[in-house]
Amino acid sequence: MSIQAVNDSNFEEEVVNADGPVLVDFWAEWCGPCRALMPVVEEIAGEMADKVKIVKVNIDEATQTPGKYGLRGIPTLMLFKDGNVVDTRVGSLPKTQLTEWVEGNL
Repeated sequence: MSIQAVNDSNFEEEVVNADGPVLVDFWAEWCGPCRALMPVVEEIAGEMADKVKIVKVNIDEATQTPGKYGLRGIPTLMLFKDGNVVDTRVGSLPKTQLTEWVEGNL
């Protein structure tokens, strides 16, 4: 499963109104920790495709959505279920911690 890029215009449709849980990765091209986290998120997307939808939001292209959810730093990962944020993690995480966090919130 590929990771879908989401922006302000389709965030509601792709995340809030999604069937099932959605992991949202807020990031930016210029963010070193975001780029370091990218391969980890891609691995998890492949391994957990049947459990969770994974999307990325580039905060430089989607300027309204981060503020709506109180984003204060990147990378920020938010897990949505039934249209609501159930948990948030700020900063880069190793794969084992990220997998445990996602699975613990499903």
